[in-house]
Amino acid sequence: PKTDIVFLKVHKSASSTVMNILFRFGETHNLTFAFPQGGGFQLYYPHHFLARFVQGFSPLSPRRFNILCHHMRFLQPEVQKVVPSSAVYFSILRNPVQLMESSFVYYKGASAFSRVRSLEEFLSQPYRYYNPASGDRHYARNLMTFDFGFNPDGDVSPGRVQLMLRAIEASFDLLLISEYFDESMVLLKEMLCWDLDSVVSFPLNIRDSSTKSALPDSVVEKLKAWNRLDWEIYTHFNRTFWERIDRAIGRERMRREVRALRERRAELARACLQGRGSVAPKDIKDSSLRPLQHGGARILGYNLKQGLDRELERTCRRLVTPELQYSSLLYKKQFPPPDP
Repeated sequence: PKTDIVFLKVHKSASSTVMNILFRFGETHNLTFAFPQGGGFQLYYPHHFLARFVQGFSPLSPRRFNILCHHMRFLQPEVQKVVPSSAVYFSILRNPVQLMESSFVYYKGASAFSRVRSLEEFLSQPYRYYNPASGDRHYARNLMTFDFGFNPDGDVSPGRVQLMLRAIEASFDLLLISEYFDESMVLLKEMLCWDLDSVVSFPLNIRDSSTKSALPDSVVEKLKAWNRLDWEIYTHFNRTFWERIDRAIGRERMRREVRALRERRAELARACLQGRGSVAPKDIKDSSLRPLQHGGARILGYNLKQGLDRELERTCRRLVTPELQYSSLLYKKQFPPPDP
């Protein structure tokens, strides 16, 4: 199994679920994580990543970390200073239309969104609300482009787009697609030589469907145009994703693998969870399993069954522990506080 990994955690793209997979694998195999200084949760995002943002990094010592997976704005020469040269790089993408709808609800406090009631209103005259000079502009335009390190207000000419796509291809070994999450996990498992249980997960950091709204076609077209760079990234790598499946696995085997993954997830859900799955934040009984609530979104969580044996309880708890709590737990393990 490969143990040196860089995951670019793109916002609002099922990336918290992928992070849980990496946390569990790293914990099980006693790997080291490149944590933000002081145990924070982001690597000084939205600044471009610098090696010195990582706790325990020193330019004088050749210490390398196994897994880099916290939110960052990608800058490969700096990333290479903190992970081994053999590291596998991957990320995950999401359809920019749904991504922006999610971003609008989640980052309602962002300067571009704070004065509008709806996405339609924002898109009717975006430059009335959007300021390219504001520090949080990226939440409102080409968020994936920004996370990959590029300018979200950049030139959309075919030549520039090609340069950007080639740069991403040169840096990353695999780009997953969140709309095809299970197929993505099968590809990831193959690339990392991991077993099935290592990539099984329950969806984390997902919001209650009551805050989701269907978008009219006219808005969808405006969203694609406004997020043109993200749209170019997504359509290109959605195509290469399926080409890779055809080349490396084949559709028939992929169907079998996906079925096995879903069966294992259902089996774990039956063993671990109370009720039928995710529940509203107010219904989560164990406060340590309650995810952070942000913006206008209601983030769902889980209740574990009572009376599980110790080993199963541990497995189940790890599967449903929200990102911030899990990150803190692993940070304290890697950097134990001094004895009082």
